[in-house]
This record gives sequence, C-alpha cells and structure tokens, in this order.
Amino acid sequence: MYTIRIGFVPLHREVFDEEWAVELRKRTIKALSMIKGLELVVPEKDLTKNGLVRSEEDAENVIRLFEDRKVSGVMLGTMTFGDEISAIRFGEAFPKHPILLFGTKEGPFTPDGRRKSDSFCGTLSVSSGLHRRGIPFLFAGMVFPEEEEFLTAVENFVKTCSIIKGFQGARIGLIGPRPETFETCAFNEVTLMNNFQQRIVQVSLAHVFAVADSIGDREPEVSEIVEQMKRQSDTSFVSEETLRKMAKLEIVLRRIAEEKKLAAMGVRCWNEMQEVYGISPCYVMGRLTDTGIMSSCEVDVHGALTMLIQYLASLRSALPHFIDWTIQHQERENVFLAWHCGNAPPSLCEDARIVLRDQSVLGRVLGLERSQGTAEFQVRPGEVTICRLVEYDGKFKMLITRGRIVRSEEELRGSWSWVEVQDLDKLYRTLVEEGFIHHASMVHGDHVEPIKDACKLLGIEAVIV
Repeated sequence: MYTIRIGFVPLHREVFDEEWAVELRKRTIKALSMIKGLELVVPEKDLTKNGLVRSEEDAENVIRLFEDRKVSGVMLGTMTFGDEISAIRFGEAFPKHPILLFGTKEGPFTPDGRRKSDSFCGTLSVSSGLHRRGIPFLFAGMVFPEEEEFLTAVENFVKTCSIIKGFQGARIGLIGPRPETFETCAFNEVTLMNNFQQRIVQVSLAHVFAVADSIGDREPEVSEIVEQMKRQSDTSFVSEETLRKMAKLEIVLRRIAEEKKLAAMGVRCWNEMQEVYGISPCYVMGRLTDTGIMSSCEVDVHGALTMLIQYLASLRSALPHFIDWTIQHQERENVFLAWHCGNAPPSLCEDARIVLRDQSVLGRVLGLERSQGTAEFQVRPGEVTICRLVEYDGKFKMLITRGRIVRSEEELRGSWSWVEVQDLDKLYRTLVEEGFIHHASMVHGDHVEPIKDACKLLGIEAVIV
C-alpha cells in the first residue's frame, strides 16, 4: 500500500504534568498506528527526554530527524500547554509541508487541585505564532487521541499530504498541441511554474508517430500488450493492425512518461492522431491511467492536474475518469451523463464487458473513417467525487462536489455513467457562473475534505457544491 511519512511532534511545557504528557504521547502513537497509509516518525527517548519536545534544542534535533526521514507533513500536538517557540520552529523549517495542529483534552485535577495540562490554552499560543508568521496550517480540534473526530482528521491529513507531495513540482506531458477550436483547454504555463513549481514537458506528435512506427510488429512488448488487450476486452470489432498500433502507441507514451518522469499527460486524441496515425488513443489513455499515469483527453493540462489531485487524494488506490458534462437525464431529476469517447480506465468497467469499437463516436461525428480503438463500457456504480481545476487571471479555483453513479440497463457508446447529484441546477449554475469548463474528473469515493484542505494550503480557491 502507498504510504505517506508524517512527523509527529509531542509538545510539552515543563511546569505541567510530565507523566500526563508521556501518557498522551503514548496514546496518540497507538491511535495513529491504526490509520492506513500513515508511516509515523516520532522522536524517541534517546533523542529527547521522554520523547517530548519542550525546548528549541529539542526542536532542532527533531527537525534534523524529520529531514533525514524525508517526512511529507508535520503534526503538532500539545500534550500539555506546549512550548510555542519549539512548535513554531517546525513551521519555519518546513514551510512547504502541510502542518496539522491539534490540542488534547484535559485530564482530572491533581489531588492538590492543580491542572495537568492547559493544552486548551497553549494551543492558542501555537496557532497565533503560526498566524503571525504567515504559516498555513490545518486544525484537528481539541481531542483525545482515540476519538473518531481526531482519527478522521488525521486520515484526511494523510491524503492532503499525499496531494501536496505529488502535486507540487509535478511534471506534466503535453503530447501534441490542443485542438484549435478548444479554447477551453488553454492554460498558462507560467502560472503553473510560479504557483506550484510544475513543469510542462512538450512532446510533438511527429516524434510520437516516428518512434511508434520504428517499433517492429513482432517485438515481444507489442505482442504482450496485444494479448493483454484481448484478455481485457472484446476485440472482435477491430483489426490486428489496429491492436498493434495501439500497443505501439502505449509503449511510446509509457516510455515518455518514464523517461521524462511525468505524473500526468494531456494527449492530442483526435485530428492528427486519427488522421495520420489511424487510431483513436482513448483505450490506450485509459490503460495508462489504470497504471498511475493520469491521461486527459484533448490536451487538457488542467484536466490532467485535476485527475492527479484525485488520484493522490485516494492514496493512489482509486482511478479517475476524465469526463464531459454531457446531458441531463431525460426523465430523472438531478442526474447527468458523465461521458467520454472511450478513455475510462478498464478497471472501472461495471461488469467486465469492455468492447473495442472500430470507430469512435467522435470519429463518426467528425467523419473520420479511420478512427479506431475506443473502449466502450459503463463505469461501475458507487459514490464519487467530481472536481475541476481552472485558472483565470493567475488565480486558481477548484470545483469539488459529490455524486453517486447509478446503474443503468441502457447500452450507450463511449465510456459512461449516469451520475446523481444533490442539486443539478445549482451545480450547473455554479459551473457557468464560476467559469468551469465542460471537462471534469470523477473518482470513486468521498475525497472532498482532503482535496479542500489541499486547496487551502496550495492557495487554490475551493468551490464546494
């Protein structure tokens, strides 16, 4: 399982009950050990007294520990009042890391009437110091470690750290130019550099085609992929030549992703791809997404980044489907068709009936008789999160909403699902009035909270419907 390494700082101030601080440290570590995907790094007793952080010297020692272990986030917990200067040093030392602050509830009074902790008070000292320095952080509340509220907050924090770690500095492939008439897929490369330290890696279609054509029909890798496709799908509607071409395209795009260290790519999926190379890459793109290389249609870079955020929010366990908001259901309220030509990851197939068509829906509309290679199936039902990243005037915002895929007995073209949302009219009005485009990304599961928190830390406005 994919894991995220997070540093835990148990804060203590010596005028308060040290035994209570030690007990809460122990209880916190035990509670956190139950969270999937979390690898905890915590100072032990040989590094700081009783494994607590109570001074700047302690803080510097633990900061070095976290640096050596390459943590992706930091949790600051006041076991008692907590030493605020020590806590703030972690914010200063890890300015690009997500920080989660929490306080602990008070224990009973001592026999002589004294308080054990005052975490309720000390947490405010820590939070004000972070605010004073402009250090963003998330707050998990005043809790006992075993409480559901705290465990849920940490689970979301792990996912938030996964998003920040994978999104900042991501390298995104631009495979060919965007379609001429799709201004909606325009993007500003400089804003991605300046805001998220990301890099756009441009690759020409001429290069892709040349490398694909240089691969021999009988190469083992080609044969292996063709056999995989035949096991995975009904390929009776497409020719062996089409299957080999798809296999070669997959090999080239996968090599580019590996060599250029790409987290995602936007692919020119029609026009030259169909007219010159003779296939539609939809199925190939779905297969790439299935292996963790997020692949968006129509060279939609912001769409690829949306897919990446969702994938990271799931701790790389759920695969997104890049969709169009196509139509409202003709009879049911609050239901719309989430569709694209045939690009969904095959693992999302509702009943394992994947059909490769000899011509895509888009190919027919455009009159491209050589458009071959789309995977058509209904996406499996269940709860989903739907998102879309956009940028206007240098400012980013993210649509975030929940939905539920409902099973249908229809047989439709492309990769598709009917999705029920709480209020489709409100959602659609938000899309229009906030400038969100006709593309989105949909992933199984409820990932609203970690995506919202990641947006806060990344400086992206979250638009939640």
